[in-house]
Amino acid sequence: MEKVLVAMSGGVDSSVTAYLLQQAGCELVGATMRLYAGDESGDSTCCSLADVEDARSVAVRLGIPFYVFNFTDDFKAAVMDRFAASYERGETPNPCIECNRYMKFERLLRRAREIGCDAIATGHYARIEQEGDRWLLKKAADLSKDQSYVLYSLTQDQLAHTRFPLGEFSKSEAREIAEQQGFLNARKKDSQDICFVPDGDYAAVIRRLTGREYPAGAFVDMAGNRLGTHKGLIHYTIGQRKGLGLSLPAPLYVCEKRVEDNTVVLGPNESLFTTELTARDCNWIRWETPPDSFRCCARIRYQHAEQPATVYAEGDTMRVVFDRPQRAVAKGQAVVLYDGDTVLGGGTIN
Repeated sequence: MEKVLVAMSGGVDSSVTAYLLQQAGCELVGATMRLYAGDESGDSTCCSLADVEDARSVAVRLGIPFYVFNFTDDFKAAVMDRFAASYERGETPNPCIECNRYMKFERLLRRAREIGCDAIATGHYARIEQEGDRWLLKKAADLSKDQSYVLYSLTQDQLAHTRFPLGEFSKSEAREIAEQQGFLNARKKDSQDICFVPDGDYAAVIRRLTGREYPAGAFVDMAGNRLGTHKGLIHYTIGQRKGLGLSLPAPLYVCEKRVEDNTVVLGPNESLFTTELTARDCNWIRWETPPDSFRCCARIRYQHAEQPATVYAEGDTMRVVFDRPQRAVAKGQAVVLYDGDTVLGGGTIN
């Protein structure tokens, strides 16, 4: 009998994950990762006391042991501090990817092994399949809920010891199972916010994390002409048009954030398009070593439609050349590569 540590957030997805694994005959241990000591109301963020109690109630109903692991120090170092440092470099990070990389599938898997579990399970909508000697990450059956994009960093060892029972289910089916089992969180709304930025004020969080202020600087156009004053680089992201505080004769968008001279470059919409990007820290899933070049589809944001491209890979870096120009490619985001429903790999956009 496989012993599985289930990451239980208090939401419906992880609760149904535990139920499905129990029905499959697994021995379960439930656990909530305490990552962030923020809002305790449970209204807008994860990790609240209400979420912990929701997870505990499901564990009691299933008759499985339940623990709360305090990983707040690990989370600050691995996710929050990296988030702030990325913004300071002029990037636009995706902390959910870093949380998966360093917390759920590294720190939690390590804890699972320490307490004698064979694998971990989460409520992600994705699938893992074995093909020969490779473990593959694939899209969820319900493409509207597919979360494979934020899971591209999984290693072969992590894939081999992770279970995604919801990969074959739709969200509506998961809620129906939860209602049938009498789970109190069957209709609980999904969390839409970054847990440590529940109000969306990234700049305030970054200032609090670093203890630094970020000076105002110049807005300039593509020719270098000054257009006004920005309130600090950390307030802006590539492609942004609203909230610039400028009165302009025509719409302009953030096209570049220049850390070296604290300048935000604005330009027309057409200036946001590019046919190429490079990426670092690449993780390859489909192969141990990728081909020097190959065709695939690439996604540059979580909600971005995949686009056909040619990839030129070299070690843990790659260059992606799109068939058609792509809008608002942002440093710090992930580019994830697909062949049909299979994740080939991905990396951090330079």
